[in-house]
Amino acid sequence: MTRILAFGASTSSTSINKKFAHFAAQKIKDVELILIDLNDFEAPLFSVDLEKEEGFPESIRRFRECLGTMDALVISLAEHNGNYTAAFKNLMDWMSRIDENSIWLEKTVFLLSTSPGKRGGKSVHDIAMDALPRYGANITASFSLPSFNDNFSSEGITDEELKKEFEEQLQQFVESL
Repeated sequence: MTRILAFGASTSSTSINKKFAHFAAQKIKDVELILIDLNDFEAPLFSVDLEKEEGFPESIRRFRECLGTMDALVISLAEHNGNYTAAFKNLMDWMSRIDENSIWLEKTVFLLSTSPGKRGGKSVHDIAMDALPRYGANITASFSLPSFNDNFSSEGITDEELKKEFEEQLQQFVESL
């Protein structure tokens, strides 16, 4: 059975990106879903000196092991000042020390982003679309949801055009599995 790991790239306890990643992953049928919270993989701020003194944090090893058992990923990026959150960037920095060319282990990825603003995390989304494939992510579908609070409810995406676009990207991801 296909195993999919889903997470929001944020440590906020009320993360809309975690909600969005989990929503998207739960729309995929006949797969095993593993829904995680980045708070379960906290690590000290990356430093070469710290790596030399203490080695890799256990949380990074656990994340890497978890990632290795997956077939695909659903990641929803939060945007902090137009870029990755510090927690997500730190995770990538530590993971790159294990294998800088394949942080994401060539996993199939549905890349998402959302924000309360009208651009839906578009800046970080564009950065990731360019950068993540260089680090072993096989992005087969992507979607950015603008104005989360206006376009998302407990039922899902409320705007019909955005819903249609999301569903097309979701189908593209599913077909790539």
